[in-house]
Amino acid sequence: MTDIATWIDEYHKGSRFGLNGKVLLRKNSKYQEIIVIENDYYGKALMLDGCWMTSLRDEKYYHECLVHPALTSIDDKSHVLIIGGGDGGTARECVKYANIAKIDLVEIDEEVIKVSKTFLKEIGGEAWSDKRLAIHIDDGVKWVEKTKDNFYDLIFIDCSDPSEFSNLLFKDSFYKECKRILTKKGILATQSESPESFKDIHINILKTLKKIFRASETMYSFVPIYPSGIWSWTFASKEELYLSKPNCKEALIIEKGCEIWNLNFQNAAFKMMPNKIVKELNS
Repeated sequence: MTDIATWIDEYHKGSRFGLNGKVLLRKNSKYQEIIVIENDYYGKALMLDGCWMTSLRDEKYYHECLVHPALTSIDDKSHVLIIGGGDGGTARECVKYANIAKIDLVEIDEEVIKVSKTFLKEIGGEAWSDKRLAIHIDDGVKWVEKTKDNFYDLIFIDCSDPSEFSNLLFKDSFYKECKRILTKKGILATQSESPESFKDIHINILKTLKKIFRASETMYSFVPIYPSGIWSWTFASKEELYLSKPNCKEALIIEKGCEIWNLNFQNAAFKMMPNKIVKELNS
């Protein structure tokens, strides 16, 4: 740790995406390097293995977009699985829904949770003490493989970019297992990378989910500290998706407590696919 302001950068394809501030923590867990920096504008921010994960200022751009399109669109949502999500933001958005009975959060790196609870308390908030939340320090791929059929109503994949220990979360076999453990009308919601900075990975996710699931739709918005800023989330189901026609009564209540997401924002975001992505998906 140091009291001297310094730059911490994510390097990506000849570009740097950096924050300047006081380094509050720099350590290595069993799986990765963890850095927490405090910036005057973005507040406290978390970097894992050289990649920005979240910051206090812009985290709602990510977490609200991942969670609410799925949760406001289906009625039966008693049992939820979060894979990753060690900062607590996805869990925080999930506990806003009264009819969720159980949330299993499966995070492989316990240190991410410990660091988030210490330095990024505002992100997880009261979700960490919610009795419906069960935390499991485990491999998300293995957790899914040992789960029985038709078990979860929602699966949220809140993982980092592909790396040595997260690559399996982007494989066809993993998505097929997710489909198996989803209920008939259940929804898989995953961050699906940037159509700009991670174009090839993004397209592969979209093509794979379209092949495996009956229905899939992709939403685009912005996460300012991520490379290129533009990001995506993809939703898939065994049945039809009704993401543009959510449960309006509950949705209107939920959106009052949101900073970024609302129904107008969501409906526009599902129409933002860049044309170069459309062309590649149709080729």
